[in-house]
Formats: sequence, C-alpha cells, structure tokens
Amino acid sequence: MMLHTFTAMKSHLEVCVLAVMMLSLGLWVRCDIPSSLCGAYMEGDVNIAILSSIHSKVINLHKRTRPQPFICTDFDLVTFLQSLGAIFTIEEINNSRLLPGIKLGYKVCDPCASPTKALHCVEHLLAINDSLPALSDYSDFRPPVKALLGERYSELSIAIAKLLSLYLCPQVSTQSSAPVLSDKLRYPSFMRVIPSDIYQAQALVKLISHFSWNWVGVVYGDDDYGRAAYQSFVEESAGKICADFEKMVPHYLDHVDIEKYIKDAAKTIRESSAKVVLLILKPQLVEKIFKEMIQTNTSRIWIASDAWSLYRPLTKMNDINKVGKIFGFSFTMGNIPGFEDYLRNLRPTPGARNDYIEEYKQQRLNCSLWPSNCTVDDILYAVDHREAYGERVAIYAIAHGLRTLLKCDETACSGETNFPPWKLVESMRSVNFTLDGNRYFFDEHGDFVDGYDLIMWKENGDERIIEVVGKFLLNKGDVEIFSQYQSINNSLPLSKCSNSCIPGYAKNQSKISCCYNCVECPEGKYTDGYDLPECLKCPDGKWSLNGSSKCEEYLEIYLAWSNSYPIALLVATAIGLALVFTSFIIFSVHRYTTVIKKADNTMSCFMLLGLTVSFVSVIMFIGRPTVHHCRAQQALYGLGFTLCVSCILVKAYRTFLAFMAFDPDKQHQLKKLYKPVINLVLLTGAQGLILLLWMTLGKSPVPDIKWPGSGLDKYVVCDEGSIIGFGVMHGYIALLAFICFFLAFKGRKVPHDFNETGVIIFSMLIHLFVWLCFIPIYIERNKTEQRHIVQASAILVSNYGIIFCHFVPKCYIVLWELSENSRASIMGRLAGGIKDDAASDINIFHGGRNTPDSGINSPGVGPFVIEISAIHKDVSSTIKTEDFFNMDRGSIDSTVSRHVQLRQRHSTK
Repeated sequence: MMLHTFTAMKSHLEVCVLAVMMLSLGLWVRCDIPSSLCGAYMEGDVNIAILSSIHSKVINLHKRTRPQPFICTDFDLVTFLQSLGAIFTIEEINNSRLLPGIKLGYKVCDPCASPTKALHCVEHLLAINDSLPALSDYSDFRPPVKALLGERYSELSIAIAKLLSLYLCPQVSTQSSAPVLSDKLRYPSFMRVIPSDIYQAQALVKLISHFSWNWVGVVYGDDDYGRAAYQSFVEESAGKICADFEKMVPHYLDHVDIEKYIKDAAKTIRESSAKVVLLILKPQLVEKIFKEMIQTNTSRIWIASDAWSLYRPLTKMNDINKVGKIFGFSFTMGNIPGFEDYLRNLRPTPGARNDYIEEYKQQRLNCSLWPSNCTVDDILYAVDHREAYGERVAIYAIAHGLRTLLKCDETACSGETNFPPWKLVESMRSVNFTLDGNRYFFDEHGDFVDGYDLIMWKENGDERIIEVVGKFLLNKGDVEIFSQYQSINNSLPLSKCSNSCIPGYAKNQSKISCCYNCVECPEGKYTDGYDLPECLKCPDGKWSLNGSSKCEEYLEIYLAWSNSYPIALLVATAIGLALVFTSFIIFSVHRYTTVIKKADNTMSCFMLLGLTVSFVSVIMFIGRPTVHHCRAQQALYGLGFTLCVSCILVKAYRTFLAFMAFDPDKQHQLKKLYKPVINLVLLTGAQGLILLLWMTLGKSPVPDIKWPGSGLDKYVVCDEGSIIGFGVMHGYIALLAFICFFLAFKGRKVPHDFNETGVIIFSMLIHLFVWLCFIPIYIERNKTEQRHIVQASAILVSNYGIIFCHFVPKCYIVLWELSENSRASIMGRLAGGIKDDAASDINIFHGGRNTPDSGINSPGVGPFVIEISAIHKDVSSTIKTEDFFNMDRGSIDSTVSRHVQLRQRHSTK
C-alpha cells in the first residue's frame, strides 16, 4: 500500500514538474488531480454538467501505456468562449423567473478532445461520493448532475452518448452533427440544438451545385464525425457531384504521422484538376493544410464544414489571402444580450470557481510578456461571440424541460429537484419555446431542424472576416444568397470534369457521372439550360432544328407574290400573254394571206384562246392558296390546254385526210368525222366533264399544309384531292397530244407549204416530254411547295412550245418574208414538189403559152390552168387557177394528194 501511494505521488510530482517546465517556456498546462476533474463549478439545486474541450490536445496520447492522468495543452478560445456562454446563460436564468426558487448549478469538465478522457469526465460527474455504482436497475439512479451539455466533437459525443444511454441521462450538444446520433435506438437520451449532418451534406451539395461545380476533392478526418460527414456527402451528392480524390487524415493532432498525412493531402490537392476542395476536419488540421498551400502558392476554393467554418484564428493566419476563396456553413448564430460586457469583466461569479478563466488570463499575460510565444489572443477580438449562441439555446432547452418536470409556475416550482435523470429526457423531448424571437423544438430524432447560415471569408487587409452571405433553410431545401452578394456568382472559376453543355446540347454520360460528352439535340428536341441530361421534346405545334435551345412556331411557306420565283413566273406569264395577244393581232390583220389561210385562222384563234386560259392558270399558283385558287389552277389549265390541243388535233386530222387517205372510199368515210367546231366542242367538253366529276363527286383540290418531316417550314399547298381525277385530267391531255403526234407523223412527207406536220410533231413532243419528266419530279416533291413550282413551270414550257412552234414562225413570215407569201412562189414550190415526188407532168398554160415564170398577179395575165397528167388513164384533171386558189385548204390538199398517191401506185405497178 505504501509503495502504491509512493508511486502515485511520484507520478503526480512528475506531472507537476513537467507543467512547471512548460510554463517556463510560455505554455500553460493543466495539472489534473484525480480528486477534482472539474475546472469550473458552482453548486445549485439542480446541477448541469458542461463538457467542453477547452484544450484541444492530449500530450503523448499515442504513447500512453498506463492509465495515468492526462496532460492537456493547446488552449482553445472557441470552446472556452462556448463554456462561458453556457455559464453566463445559467446565471441569467437564475436571475429570471423561468425557474422560480430553483438555482441552477454547473460543473465544467475538459475532455481535451479525447473520447477516453471524456468518458473519464462523465464517470466523475455521475459519481456519487466519488464512486459510480454498478446497478441492475438504474430507474432510481440519482446522480449529482441531472443533464449534460456537450460535447463539441461528434466522436466525443458518441462515446459519451453510449455511456449515458445506460442511465438515460439527458445529453444536449451544440455542435456534434454526426448523423448516427439521430438514432434514438442507440442513443435514446441524446439531443442537439442543430441539424444532423445529413442536412449539412444537403446544404454542401446545394452550395456546390449552385455555383455549377461538379468536380471536387475531399479531405476528411479519421474519426466518427469525419467519416460520417463524408459518407453523408457521398450519398447526397451521388449523380450530381464527383470527387476527384478523397484523402483521410488522422483526427488526433499528436498522431505520430500527422505531418506525413498532411503533406500527402496537400500534394494531392496541388496535383488535382479539381478547383474546389471540401475540408471536413478540425480547424487545427485545416491550419496545417493551409500552411502547405501557402508555401507552394496554391490557390483553391475551399468549402468548410461546420467544424472550422467559424474558427477565428484561421482568419488571422499569415498570408491567409493566398489560399483562395473560402465558403462554408455554420449553425444559426445570434448575439447573447449582455455577453460582451460579461467578457469585458471576466471573473468567476461569487460562490463559483473557474480555473479556466485564470488559465486564460495567464495565457494573456504570457502574450504580453513574451509576444513571440503568444498563443492566446484577447477573447473579445479573437473569437466571434455569436459562436456561443448555441450554448444559450441548449441551456434554455434544459431549463424549459426542468420547468415542465418541476411543475413551475410564475412563483414557485413544486417538483422534487433530486429526480432520476431519465424523467428530464421525457420532458425535454416535448419542449417548444421561444427565445430571442425564434421558436425552438426537437423533432422525433431529438434534433433542431432550422437550417444553416452560408458564410464567406472575405478579405480584409491581410486578414479575413467572416460574413453571412446567405441561408440554407431546411424547409426550402435550397441555398439562397442575399441580393447584395449576388456578384459572387460571376467571380468564381468553374470546377468541372467536362465542359458545360450549352443550350441545344445534352450530356452523353460516361461511366463517371460528372464526366460526359456533349451531343447536339436532333430536330424536334431542345435543351434550354446547361448540362441537361437529355434533350426535351418540343410541344405540339412547335418544332426545332438541330442544336436548338428552344422550339419555334412553324413558318408557312408558299409562292408569295414578293418572292423571286413567283416573280419569275409572273414575268414569264406576262411575256407569254403578250406573245399570244401579238399573234392574235397579226393573224387578224393578215388573215387573207396565204400563210394565215394555210394555218386555218379560225383554229388558230381558238388555240390562242386556250393558251390565254392556260397562262392565266399559272397566276393561280401564286399567293396563299384558297379552295377557289386550288380548283382554278387545275380547271383553267385543263380546259385551256385541252382546247389548244384539240385545235391542233383538228389540223392534224385534216392533213391526215388530205394526204394519208389512200383509199377514196375510206377517205370518204373518215371525212364524215371532220367537223372542226363540233370536234372542238366534244373534245374540250370531255375534259370539262372530267373536271366536273373530279370537283363534285371526288375529292376536289383543297389547301393543305405539308411538312417534309424536318425543318421549321410547313408548305401551304393545294392538295390535288383525288389523285385519280388529277391523273385522268392530265392523261386525257396526253392522249390527245399523242393522237396529234401520230396523225402528224403519218403525214410528215407531204409538201411543206400545204401542211403543219413538222410543227405539230415538235410541239407535241415538247409537251409529252415535259409532262413525262413532270411525273417523277412531282411525286418526289409531293410534300413541299416545289410540286406546284414544277407544275407551273411545266404549263409554261408547254404553252411556249405551242407559241414558238405554231405562231412565232408564221408571224415572222407574214411580217418579214412577204415575197415568200406570193401565189407564184407557192405554185412554183408546189409544181416542183409534185414533179420530184410523183413524176407528174404539170403544165401551166396561159393562152396556149407555157409561162412557168409568170406571176399569178402579173398584169395582163389571163386565166390559166394547171393540168396534172398521170400515166394512168383515169388520173387526169384540169383545175383552173382561180378555182385552185378559191378552194379551201382541205380540198386542195385532198385533190393534190389523191393524184400524187394514185400516180405513185401506178408507177409501182
């Protein structure tokens, strides 16, 4: 026994000697005596335990091989301030009427950021007569403290909560945010006045997403808080944000390899392409990383977890402005009324003891004596006083729970003060109180669910100041930046695995959710934002082109009057009508000339009428079509061009009768069909009947909107309605043209001056060729306006083919070759043609004299005859010249042709 006592005394002596040595170096070290672990206390009717890691480090913890006393160092002004905030609030409540007649006491124990020492503190606080009883039933266990405030670090709170769950002693934390602590099955007596890290992870993800970042690095501590916070971040950011790297560093500051881990993390940050780094670490570890960044002149955007977002000493680091911008979230802060005056006159309350105040003052004294060794600044300026507001809320939550449990009114509390702690847990869970204008209550998990303040470390000379620039409210679930700080959005660099996909493009995802290629949206789809996962479909009635950022209304396309091609059609139509009108005038003025007589002036006038109607039909293709336009297009062309071709057919048939009827009997029969006017009426009337049936019984042409399946243009065109009616109309014209071609082809060898077979053949070939080409082009262009451009062009070409074959040459002869129009020339060419072709003897007599060179209209020339003598005795005829020229063209053609053909037959025999 004496040996054991001596050994213990020796150990305490060693500790005290070490403390004296460190004090001589300007460092304050506490010398914990096992009989008194509380550095501050005040007795009351109901005592509250306060666990606050006023020292952040245990010396040589990793070398601990025996359960000897802990030696703590590194005085932490933040946690010291928070302990003072709790003490100040307790004294404020004692001076209020919240708990009338009840005095709250406190005991402050320093776990020095060590879970092991924290458990030691809890054992000491719960001990009765310096002993913690081991009972089978703790229902009536009445420890000297009824509630526990703390700890700051989640790792310590978890260890404490596990122990307190045995006794169901209420524990309230102001900063331990690990999600696991919300598990009431494992930690039934734990509560906190902040949200869980699950919500912090949501806030961090929303913040990163707000600035359009998706490529970040993460460094977290190897403790319960760091691992849990990191895991929550990973789960919340899945599919939205990707980590280029994840580095873990030891939680304990005196870890033997701490510097190695820090340097390795700093190297990874420098080499990473991520411009944003999330640090879930103790502030002391953040300081070490920042020093590495400053030494290598590395700048990044730093996202702070709540563990260090308000750590004021970091704001005063040398060259802190070189590390880059710093954002983070803090728990909702506030000002404690009268707290600043309390700090200015800092001293223990009468009847209370606070060794930590004395230690702080000693540290301040050392700073004034040896500034180079200064470790603690003035608490009035070094720490944000708002950081102690959580302790105020937590103490009031305990006090309101006590008020309910002790049955307090405005004058007294009737309940028993020495109650089992588990009763206070039940009453605290249901508290709902108002403090400083804000309402507070615990949810079913024992958490507060108000939200976070978004903070930014703003440059202020060589230091930084912490400003609240926005909010993250849990009920809204999104980050809101105050209006005066909106310019932040434009001053931050991007941190993305891939460049943003601009509107009109969508992401083609790779195996990594944040890395992708940008793919152009196809027609009919669009994207109106950046980095959208897929292209959106355009609503009905709208469309988009490739790579569009919006959908647009369709544009109606038709042959507008102001467009270039319709103008060209109008010019061509006007020229055609001018030629038709000019031809009509010339034919009318020179209707008695031989050329015009040969052309059959009556039929020619009907042809010009048909061409006029056909030209007018082209005008119907221009402008936005209506029902009347659509019907007029087809009807005018069908009737007009049919009339024109019918006239040509009458001419071809007349020539066929005159020159191709070898058999007089057959000729006589065929000649019965030659009724020009009736032929025109019947042929054109048939087309009229086709059109009538098409327009009435079938589907008539109507305006329709055609879309080719791509593009923004929809073509307003005339749908032909019944394709059968459309085909029959054009087929009928083609049939007439082919008959014309056939009849003219049969009479192609007759003398030139007495037939038009050549022009008929050529004009009909033009028409048939044009419309044969029209069919496939029309079908191919069926869905666009070009189908009607093709049809209008075909009509013009057909019309011009008729004009230039049938009218322009005759007008030219009439106007510029009148000598060729004389009777003598005609007869001379006729005689030569018969002599060459039929071996006939043609004698032209005038008074018994052969006058082959005499002009028909020569003065003094009397009647003469043309004698056509054939070898065959039955073929002989004498035709008076005046009779010849008074005969119609058909009679002349018939007579001459008959004699020539008989002559040929006879010669053959």
